[in-house]
Amino acid sequence: MSRSHTRVTEAVRDEACPVTEVLDRVAGKWSIGILMAAAHGPVRFTELERGINGISRRMLTLNLRRLERDGLLIRTVHPTVPPKVEYSLTPMARELHASLTGLVGWAERHRSAIAEARAAYDTAAAQRPDTH
Repeated sequence: MSRSHTRVTEAVRDEACPVTEVLDRVAGKWSIGILMAAAHGPVRFTELERGINGISRRMLTLNLRRLERDGLLIRTVHPTVPPKVEYSLTPMARELHASLTGLVGWAERHRSAIAEARAAYDTAAAQRPDTH
């Protein structure tokens, strides 16, 4: 391997690894939905469970713990019987929410164009010989 190729590989690794690690966490299948739901004020576990289609109790619990561990959610336990637990965004997560809102808007604006591009690609791919 050439020295220049090694330097490029090291530079990409050094810059991309921290970003990839963070994005893997916050852009996970359930994390975005949880963060978007919690952005509207304190939200209870059952509200999240009902509001996020397809998430199981276990996955919700695991994701809430991860987001809390990463400093994105604040878990508040109110001393009632039964205990009332609410989740809210940290200031860092509020900043992230602004970016996610832009990304969600972009996805909504371009959803049909992406679907059309996929269909065109799939049609063209089906008509050409398999050439990997």
